[in-house]
Amino acid sequence: MRSAPTEAERKLWWHLRHRLAVSQTHFRRQVRLGPYIVDFANHAAKLIIEVDGGHHTEQARRDTQRTEFLEAEGYRVLRFWNNDVLRNIDGVLEVVHSAITSTPTPSPSPQGGGE
Repeated sequence: MRSAPTEAERKLWWHLRHRLAVSQTHFRRQVRLGPYIVDFANHAAKLIIEVDGGHHTEQARRDTQRTEFLEAEGYRVLRFWNNDVLRNIDGVLEVVHSAITSTPTPSPSPQGGGE
């Protein structure tokens, strides 16, 4: 667990607490889920936000395994690059808000069909 957030994490954290608070969201920072610590989690919405720096290009396989574990726990995972957060915070918040307000498809999807 890191005590000092990156500049992008600080910026996103401020916006999650102040701008998305209107939509009755509650995110926690640096949350332990299984063997992982995620950047931000909203347990009610089952949503995780990860803010990735350049080093994540070198660990794509680990990130994939991490995402698969978190999704198996019922969470949706949104990943944003540091540059996205720093340069396009409104776009990032729009994606987050949309994820919170949309109803995810049940997993596994029910098999359709009438009678």
